[in-house]
Amino acid sequence: MDVFGEALKDQFTKPPAETLWVHNSYDEPEEMPVDIYFRDEDEMPELELKALELCKGKVLDVGAGVGSHALILQNRGFDVTGMDISAPAVTIMKQRGLKQAMEGNILKYQVPAGEKKYDTLLFMMNGIGLTGSIPGLKAFLKQVKTLIEPGGQLVFDSSDLSYLYHEVPFPLNGYYGEVSFRYEYKSIKGNWFKWIYVDQQTLKDLAKQAGWYTEVIFEDENDQYLARLTIND
Repeated sequence: MDVFGEALKDQFTKPPAETLWVHNSYDEPEEMPVDIYFRDEDEMPELELKALELCKGKVLDVGAGVGSHALILQNRGFDVTGMDISAPAVTIMKQRGLKQAMEGNILKYQVPAGEKKYDTLLFMMNGIGLTGSIPGLKAFLKQVKTLIEPGGQLVFDSSDLSYLYHEVPFPLNGYYGEVSFRYEYKSIKGNWFKWIYVDQQTLKDLAKQAGWYTEVIFEDENDQYLARLTIND
């Protein structure tokens, strides 16, 4: 069952949705306010607004949720498509007025033959975390080049989770930013899934190995940062 999608549907059709809980592998479950996915431009943090300003050309908003960022870009005249793995999210995007929305997994996606590739791949709210692990991120940085035009870019935000380990030791196995989550809504729990938060230096190192140049465009006081990657080879 798409637990996350059910919460989005309730928020869209009969708000407010009930409490969406996010279980994680490093601490107690946290409450996620569902209305955050339906924010308008005035409610978005500076980091996300700066990310939208970086977009150019044909844009693919990956993990677009209910299309809040994609709708802003569409209203600005961009050729933008919202992609999400959640079918209810894609339905809501369309109902909210996004002209181009598709259900899909970016890790398996290929641009259809004859279609123009993308100039910008946008991943908001740490969407790059869907790569799941350091090996997953490394593989993705190589594979995703097949989806973008020459001169294209990846734009995304992430965080350094080292602050979680100020009073406890770092994990003995694996990278400390590799975590697991699962959603719970109306007492129904979804499956666990892997996610990654990558610190700036690790990102730069991995990107360089894969032929990308990394620019950190913005940082906030919560260890979050906005990065732009362009092909360097």
